[in-house]
Amino acid sequence: MVKIHHSYKRFLQMYRFSSDMIRTPILAKTCIPSHRNTHEVRFKTSTSGDQALQERQRQHMARGLPKQKPIAGVKQVIVVASGKGGVGKSTTAVNLALGLMANDQTKSVGLLDADVYGPSIPKLMNLKGNPELTNKNLMRPLINFGIPCMSIGFLVEEMTPIVWRGLMVMSAIEKLIRQVDWGNLDYLVIDMPPGTGDVQLSITQNLPIAGK
Repeated sequence: MVKIHHSYKRFLQMYRFSSDMIRTPILAKTCIPSHRNTHEVRFKTSTSGDQALQERQRQHMARGLPKQKPIAGVKQVIVVASGKGGVGKSTTAVNLALGLMANDQTKSVGLLDADVYGPSIPKLMNLKGNPELTNKNLMRPLINFGIPCMSIGFLVEEMTPIVWRGLMVMSAIEKLIRQVDWGNLDYLVIDMPPGTGDVQLSITQNLPIAGK
């Protein structure tokens, strides 16, 4: 009887062990959705965390940039730029200004030459002379084809080389933008200098640009 009881007890242990082995895959399968949900929750949490980090970085960068100040009397500013010179940028700026005016005669368009080292708007617009000053000590732009134009070429001799450092260039650009009696303009087309230097960064950071 002892041997029979011992063998019966061993048989029960083996049966329980085999039953546990059979139920294990089923339990594993039932656990998969819970693991997936955990991963999904972690993924969603990390995504929201990345968005919050990006928003904090954007706000931090915005603090270091100057506030954009519109030009008095100018509704929209259009910038014509290129990474290198000699690609027809000034010609495009002039044609754009003339095209805007020809498309709608009721719109007023101005043209600003921001290329201090190589101004070409005076020649393209067939303009010569020095701008006059108003009672408010503002420069009056020269006008041709109904488009008021301002350029550093009106302030210096035609063949005079301009050898200015960064601060002098930025001061000249600021005067060409802010100290000019533009009147009321619907569009101001700015012919940018070639490249991606201080002038380009300063204009795009300080002015609300409507189109590039």
